[in-house]
Amino acid sequence: MRLFAGTAPRLVPPHAVPDGALEHLLAATPVSSVFVAENVGRYRAAGSRRAAPVVGITSGGRGLPGRRTEAVKLHGACWVGTNVVPVSLDDDGIRLVADHLLVTRTPRSSFFGPQREVLGVWDSLKDRWPQPFAVRDDQPLLVFEGNGEVTPHPEVRYAEPAEIAEVLPASAAMFQEEVGYSPYVEGDNGYVRRVSRLIQDRRTFVVMRDGRVVFKADVGAAAGEVCQIQGVWVAPAFRGQGLAAPCMAAVVERVQQRWPTVSLYVNSYNLPALRTYRRVGFRQAGTFATVLF
Repeated sequence: MRLFAGTAPRLVPPHAVPDGALEHLLAATPVSSVFVAENVGRYRAAGSRRAAPVVGITSGGRGLPGRRTEAVKLHGACWVGTNVVPVSLDDDGIRLVADHLLVTRTPRSSFFGPQREVLGVWDSLKDRWPQPFAVRDDQPLLVFEGNGEVTPHPEVRYAEPAEIAEVLPASAAMFQEEVGYSPYVEGDNGYVRRVSRLIQDRRTFVVMRDGRVVFKADVGAAAGEVCQIQGVWVAPAFRGQGLAAPCMAAVVERVQQRWPTVSLYVNSYNLPALRTYRRVGFRQAGTFATVLF
């Protein structure tokens, strides 16, 4: 890091992200930043000495000799854990994050988030980074606005902790269909913990028939008044029977009791899912992209 930074934007490590500024930045884009906001909150609630793995894009703070020091300003940020998730990166921020990833060379599972930032970072890296498993470059980000066309399904309910053995196969099937490989490829402990935690936190919804999950959806991320639904799945034998839309309507109805703003994102080529979500009352509020490794 340069001794005299002047006004030029620079990347700062997690411990140097200005206090309070990160929360303000996340609050400016609460729907697209919900994953980062929840995970930053988890770090702080745990009282960890380590800062959350979020780098910041700042300017100011160190004046040139003989000039008054400017206040530090946080212009953007990026979660740099197993996943890379940009928050409000401009062109300078995209370049600085890409440079940071190249220097650290730590393997990542995915880049995801706002389309312009994700594809900008990936474009800066792709000639010097391992090839991805898939690039999903057009994923409508949807927010529930109401006025849906369907009646909520009465059988949708929270999954119970004792039903982990029934929920796990449905969750794994959804993951493999969506991502293209098994969630157990690196062992099952982490994935089982993730599914168990969602159930324990009353963030998994199911419809069960004869002891089998026929519909499932999760609240994958939540912070403040915003949540993001993920892991929506209908058992193959029950597809095409009009189950998805009323089940999703029921999920939204329950979820809004805790988080008034309900969002999700979906691949643009998944036309049946897009039709379902629009019938329920979701409307596009932005566009995401995902790069999977």
